[in-house]
Amino acid sequence: MVLPLLAVTGFALAALPAALTATNLRLFRPAPAPSGGADDGATQRRPRVSVLVPARNEAAVIEDCAAAVLASDGIDVELVVLDDASTDDTAGIVTRLAAADPRVRLIHGRPLPPGWCGKQHAAMQLSEAARHDTWVFLDTDVRLSHDAIARCVAFLESSGAALVSGFPRQLTGSFLEWLLLPLIQFVLLGFLPLGRSRSDGAPGLAAGCGQLFVTRREPYARSGGHAAIRSSLHDGIKLPRAYRRAGLKTDIFDASDIASCRMYTRSRDVWNGLSKNATEGIGSPATIVPFTLLLAGGQIMPVALVAVGLLTGHRDWPLWCVALAWAAGALVFLPRLVEASRFRQPVSSAFAQPLAIAVFLAIQWVSLVRRQLGLQTRWRGRSLPPQ
Repeated sequence: MVLPLLAVTGFALAALPAALTATNLRLFRPAPAPSGGADDGATQRRPRVSVLVPARNEAAVIEDCAAAVLASDGIDVELVVLDDASTDDTAGIVTRLAAADPRVRLIHGRPLPPGWCGKQHAAMQLSEAARHDTWVFLDTDVRLSHDAIARCVAFLESSGAALVSGFPRQLTGSFLEWLLLPLIQFVLLGFLPLGRSRSDGAPGLAAGCGQLFVTRREPYARSGGHAAIRSSLHDGIKLPRAYRRAGLKTDIFDASDIASCRMYTRSRDVWNGLSKNATEGIGSPATIVPFTLLLAGGQIMPVALVAVGLLTGHRDWPLWCVALAWAAGALVFLPRLVEASRFRQPVSSAFAQPLAIAVFLAIQWVSLVRRQLGLQTRWRGRSLPPQ
C-alpha cells in the first residue's frame, strides 16, 4: 500500500506546479513597447520618470547602474540616488556623476529610526525627493536596456495597475547562485495563480520583485508606501500587499528581456540574502509546513522513487506505479527546463532541481528556527528589525 500511495502523491504534487506553470507562462508576458515607439521624438508624449535608487556601500556597481538609466530612450528621466550611510566611495561617485549630468541628484539619508529596515527607510526618503510623478524604484545591481523604463511605464499604463513589478533575468556565478536563483521563477509561476491574482485583489495573491517596482505618486501615498512596511525585509511581497490592502491593483511582468541582475556574487551571500527575508515568505510559521510538503513531496520524492526503482529493478512494483513514478520524475524537471529556455537560465541548473529544493527548504527552516530563538540577523553591517 505504501508504494502506490507514494507514487500517486508524488505525481499529484509534481503535476500541480507543472500545470500552473504552463498556464502562467502564457500570462507572464514581457512589457509592451510604448505607444508610438520609444524614439518617436514627441516631447509632449514622453513620460517624465524619477528613477529612485537606494545605495549603501555600492561603489562597485553604482556607476554602471547610473549609466544604464541615463541611456534610457523615450523618456525624460531624473536619477535620484540616496546614499544610506555608505562607508565606501558611493557618495563620491554619484557626486561626480551629478556634476557631469544635471539629471543626477544625490541625497544623503537620514539616520535610521528604530523599527525601520534600511531599504524601506531609504525608499521612503527617495519618494519625498522625487520631482516627477511616475517612479521606478530600482536596485543598484539591476542593469536596464535602453528601452526598459519606457516599456515598464507602458506596462503600468496598459495593466491599469497602481503598482507593477518586473522580474529581471538573474545572472549567476557561484554555486548557490547557479543552484538557487532560478527557483525565483519556478516558485512564482508554479504556485501563484496569476490569472486569479489579476482578477482578485486579495493581498495574499500579491507578488512582486523588490529589484524593480513602478508606480505613481498618488497611489503610493494612498497605500502608505514604504512607511506601511517599515520593518519588512521583503518588499517584493509586502509592498504589493500594502497596495492591495488600500484597494489598489498590482501586477507583475517578465523583465528578463530588458533587465538583468547579479544579486549576489558568493554562495555565502546567497544563503544570507535568502535567509534574511525567508520568514516573511515561504519560511513563515503559517506557510512553512504546507510548502515543505508541497515542495519535498512534489520535487524530491518523485526523483527518489525513480532512483529506488532503478536500484531495485522495480521488483514487485505494479506497472502503473512504475509509469506514474517516471511521469512524476519527468514533471519535476520539465517546468525548470522550459523556464531555463524562456528566461535564459543555466540549463544545467534545471537538472539539479531536487537538490535545489532541499537546500532552499533548509534555508527556510534554519531561518525560522533562528527567528524562534530570537537570534539577531545582520545585513550590510546593520542589525535587522525583528520580524
